[in-house]
Amino acid sequence: MRWTAGPSPTLRKAVRAGAAAAIGAAIAAPLLRRRAGLPAPVTVAACAAGPLGLAVLHPRSRKRDVVMYALQMWGFTMIHELPYDDPERLRARLRVRYPIVLDRAIGLGRLPNVRLQRGLARLSRVGTLNRFLTWAHWLWFLEPYVALSYILLRHPERFPRAARRLAAVFDIGCGVYFAAPTAPPWWASEQGRTGEEVRRIMVEVGEETWKSAWPAMYGALGGNPWAAMPSLHFATSVTAAISLTETGRTAGTVGWAYALTLGFALVYLGEHYVTDLAAGVGLVAAVRRGEPLAEPLVLGVNRRLQRLERLAGG
Repeated sequence: MRWTAGPSPTLRKAVRAGAAAAIGAAIAAPLLRRRAGLPAPVTVAACAAGPLGLAVLHPRSRKRDVVMYALQMWGFTMIHELPYDDPERLRARLRVRYPIVLDRAIGLGRLPNVRLQRGLARLSRVGTLNRFLTWAHWLWFLEPYVALSYILLRHPERFPRAARRLAAVFDIGCGVYFAAPTAPPWWASEQGRTGEEVRRIMVEVGEETWKSAWPAMYGALGGNPWAAMPSLHFATSVTAAISLTETGRTAGTVGWAYALTLGFALVYLGEHYVTDLAAGVGLVAAVRRGEPLAEPLVLGVNRRLQRLERLAGG
C-alpha cells in the first residue's frame, strides 16, 4: 500500500495567508489608492485577486459563490472610477462628438433624447411619467442582483453561469471605459456640444424627491460621469433578462419588461444615447458568443484554484 504525504503545515499556512492577503488587498487597495499613490494597474490587480483568494480559502458553497460575486462587484465599482481620479487627463481623451453624429442619424436630424423629451412634455401627467421612469432608472442599482438572487434560490445550478455572464459584461464594459471614455448626452448638452438642450430629468426628479439629501446621494453614486459607452445599465439588464428567460417564461417576461422600460428611460431621461444602448446590446451578444470560447480557460483556472484550495485545506 502506497502512502502519500499531504502538504506540509508550512505550505498550508503560506497558501492560506496568501489567499487572505489577496482578499484584504482587494478591499483595502481601492480605498487607499489616492492616499498611497497606488498606480491604477496595482489597484486593478488587487481587486481581481480578491475573488480568487476567496475561492482558495473556502470550499465551494452557495455562500462562497455569493461572496465571490460581491467581491467582484466591489472591484468593478472601484475600478470604473479609477480613470476619473485624474479628471483633466481623462478629459484630454474624452470622446464627445461621435455618439451625437450617430444619434442624429438615428433620430433623422435630431437627437432621440430631445425628440422624446419634447414630444412627451405635452402629456398632462408628464410629472408622473418623469418620476416613474426615474425610479425605473434608480432601481437598476438593485435589479441585476435581485435577478441573480432569484436564480440562486429557485435554480441554484444556473447561478454560477449567470453570475459569470453578468460579471463579464461589467468587466469588459469597464475596460471600454478605460480605453475610450465617452461623454453622455446630458454632459455634452451642458457643455453646449449638442446644439439643443438635453435635460437631465433624473436630477430634476432627485432634487424634488430627496431635497437637501440629494447632493450627498448623487455624489455617492456619480463616481465617473464619462463611463457612458456602452450603457452597462442596459447591457446588464438585458443580460439579467436572458438569464431569467432561461429559468422560465414568467421570470423572463418580468426581466424583459424591466430591461425595455429601462432602455426607454435612459434615453428619455438624458442619461444615454441610443448608440450607447446599441453598444450595450453588442456587448451582451459578444459575451454570449464568447462563452464557449472562454469555457476552457474558465475550467483551467478552476482546476488550479481547486489545487490551491486542497493545499489550503490540508
